Amino acid sequence: SDCLLADRGFRGTMAAQGLPIKFQELVQLANVGINPQFISFASLTMESEKYICVREEVNGQVQVVIIDMATPTEPQRRPITAEAAIMNPVSKVIALKANNYLQIFNMEMKSKMKSHQLTEPVVYWKWISPSTVALVTGNAVYHWSMEGSSEPIKMFDRHATLNDTQIINYKTSVKENWMVLVGIKSEPGTNRIIGAMQLYSKEKNVSQPIEGHAAAFHEMKVEGATTPSTLFTFAAKTAAGAKLHVIEVAPGAKPEGVPAFGKKAADIYFPPEAAQDFPVAMQISSKYNCIYMVTKFGYLHLYDIESATLIYMNRISAETIFVTAPHDTTGGIVGVNRKGQVLCVTVDEANIVPYICKQLNNYGLALRLAVKNNLPGAEQLFAQQFNQLMNSQDYKGAAKLAAESPQQVLRTPETIQRFQAAPPAPGQPSPILTYFGMLLEKGKLNAFESLELAKPVIQQGKQALLQKWISEEKL
Repeated sequence: SDCLLADRGFRGTMAAQGLPIKFQELVQLANVGINPQFISFASLTMESEKYICVREEVNGQVQVVIIDMATPTEPQRRPITAEAAIMNPVSKVIALKANNYLQIFNMEMKSKMKSHQLTEPVVYWKWISPSTVALVTGNAVYHWSMEGSSEPIKMFDRHATLNDTQIINYKTSVKENWMVLVGIKSEPGTNRIIGAMQLYSKEKNVSQPIEGHAAAFHEMKVEGATTPSTLFTFAAKTAAGAKLHVIEVAPGAKPEGVPAFGKKAADIYFPPEAAQDFPVAMQISSKYNCIYMVTKFGYLHLYDIESATLIYMNRISAETIFVTAPHDTTGGIVGVNRKGQVLCVTVDEANIVPYICKQLNNYGLALRLAVKNNLPGAEQLFAQQFNQLMNSQDYKGAAKLAAESPQQVLRTPETIQRFQAAPPAPGQPSPILTYFGMLLEKGKLNAFESLELAKPVIQQGKQALLQKWISEEKL
């Protein structure tokens, strides 16, 4: 089997060992009529999990084939004579280019939305949002909005370090105030593939050249922060070695005393038989706050972004995966390899937390993932931590842990009894009220909790408080 996970042996071991990823072939493009010679970086584009677009040329006839991934066995063929085509990530809108002439076309309305004649050729282009196409020329990078009548707007000039590279990617942060342009070239003499990146800050109007092959931006609230930070992550394989870096380029708001995120890094491992391998793509899952990194030789590396910890790696394809996109439906990554397999990899929710506990012995990471995504597998860890906090009379910490416990494993009658029996600390509210306060903050109380809270409230004659919570649907 060309796909190394697709053979039965691997499927079997995957289930038996409880691996932290799930793997699926969504469609084989050759089986739905795509000519194999056009399954390549030059002819096939995939701007999102929704559409794959292939430009085929047969007997001098140019066709653009659009595969809607909701119905992948029914590709649509259009006689469009463009040199290149990219589908909008969310809607039936296509961007076309021929020489330096660009056009945005609404396929449902069958109408041209915009067109523009550039003075120099576009060497790379990509939808960076549902409304904006990025255009990279030999000299500069432009953003072109499909709305209104505006022309492409120049963002920045290309850095000299990218001059003789092939541009393979361009990404922006959500707010489009950070950008990264990625190129690769072969080192003369050694044939080592060098990655050259240009990181650009719109606010500072400053570019920084970085050696690296794959990069991405991510918005998330880091530990202790009250608003999201913008993280920049990149993978580089240099003459000195291979590393994954995570840097906070735009910090979120943090209360005083909370340490800065700083920089995180991890070594990237390449097996001896893949010594020439290098990173080619990176997608970040907002759902799991993890990085999916894919290499030229078809290996997948899964990292936790906040700590830059490697969770898992394995070879998922014997062929080069030449294009990837986030698979937002599952919080995974989708890619296409040279054989035409459209592959999807995502976190296996049933297995990832136990895997991190057993294989990595990383209980902090296991707890953090379990809390964020309400995942099973860390029940014992939560119970141990809860006992420690109760025994040290940290009732607020214990209450927070119980309220946030995944799948409500600690929200039991026993927990309520523990808080009711706990001796109050001097000058502090009673432990049980601390617990109920935390539960009310989190949302709705279950039936048992509602009754136990109602008893002391009624004893104190505070029926108005009960009415208020009922009206707020807290009980």
